[in-house]
Amino acid sequence: MKKEPKNFLSVRELGEQGLLKRLQRFCPPEWVGDDAAAIAMTPEPNRSLVVTTDMLVDGVHFSDRTTSAEDVGWRAAAANLSDLAAMGAAPLAITVSLGLQGDTPVSWVEGVYTGMVSCLDRYQTAIAGGDVCKAPVNVISITAIGWVPTDRTIRRQNGKPGDAIVVTGVHGASRAGLELLLHPEIGKGWSEEETQELITAHQRPNPRLDVLPILWEVMGEGGEIAGMDSSDGLADAIVQIARASGVGATLDRPLIPLPPSLSQRVGEERALEWALYGGEDFELVLCLAPEVARQFVERLGNRAAIVGTLTKSTRVCLTDSTGAYADEVITQSLSFQHF
Repeated sequence: MKKEPKNFLSVRELGEQGLLKRLQRFCPPEWVGDDAAAIAMTPEPNRSLVVTTDMLVDGVHFSDRTTSAEDVGWRAAAANLSDLAAMGAAPLAITVSLGLQGDTPVSWVEGVYTGMVSCLDRYQTAIAGGDVCKAPVNVISITAIGWVPTDRTIRRQNGKPGDAIVVTGVHGASRAGLELLLHPEIGKGWSEEETQELITAHQRPNPRLDVLPILWEVMGEGGEIAGMDSSDGLADAIVQIARASGVGATLDRPLIPLPPSLSQRVGEERALEWALYGGEDFELVLCLAPEVARQFVERLGNRAAIVGTLTKSTRVCLTDSTGAYADEVITQSLSFQHF
C-alpha cells in the first residue's frame, strides 16, 4: 500500500467510528447501522443460498507496483462474484471486513470502496455492511451471498466421462498483464492497445456472471453441470474437477484460447505456461454434454471454446491433436499455492 505525504488523514486520526461513518455511504442506508443486515427475500421453493468468502492481503494479493486502491477494490469484489458464478449463482450482496494499519491513508480505503462499488454496480449488487479493526498488515475479507435454483447448482463433482470441457474467454491474459506491470521492458515493441488490454485483464477482471443466462437457455430443464472458475489457473481447475468427479481429463493444447498474438510476443511455451498456471483469469471451466457444449460455444462465439474431454481414466493430461508434442501429465504443482 502506497504511503502518502504526511498531510494525509490516516485511519488512526479519523478513528473507527469516523471511518465507519465514511464507509457507510458506499452501502444502501437501509442495510447498515445495526448489528447485521436484514435483506428482504421472496421465499421460493427449490432455491439454495450460496455463500463464499475470499481474503486479500497486502504484499500477497496486491501491491503498489501493480494495483491502485480502486483496482484492489475491483479485484476483491470480482474474485468473490466469480466464485458465485462458478456455482451458477446470482449475487445478492457482499459484506466487507478490513484489517488496517493505523497509518493507512483514509483516501486509500475510500479508493478501495470506490473500486468495489464500480465492479458491483455492473451486477446490481450492494455492500451490506462489514467490520474494521487494527491489523499489522492491510487485509480485505469479503463474504458474498447469492442464490441459485437447486437443480442448477454447478458442482465440481458432477463431471462424467465423455463430457466436453468448455472454457470461457482467454487464459494467460492476467499473468501477462502482471508481467508487463512488473517488467515493462517485456512490452517493448508491443502496441499500446494490446499492452493495456492485458494490464486491464489483470487489474480489472470480469466475473463471468454474464454467460449464465445463456448456459441455462442451452441446458433447458435438466442436466447436471460440473465446473469452477479458473482463478488459480486452468490446470488447477481441470485437475480439481477431475479429482472431485472421480474421472480423468484430456486437454488439447492447440484448442486452449490465448490472448491474441501472445504466443508471438513471448513464445508458445511461455504463453501456454501462463494460460495453464498463471491464474487470476476468473473465467469459467464447465463440463457439459457434447451437444450442449457445442450449442453453448456457438452462442458465445469467440468468447468460449471446447478444449478437451473428461475420460474414464483418472489421468489428467495435456494432449496435442496436431502430433507436434507428446502427451504431458497436468498437475497442480505449478499452480499458485499459499503454503
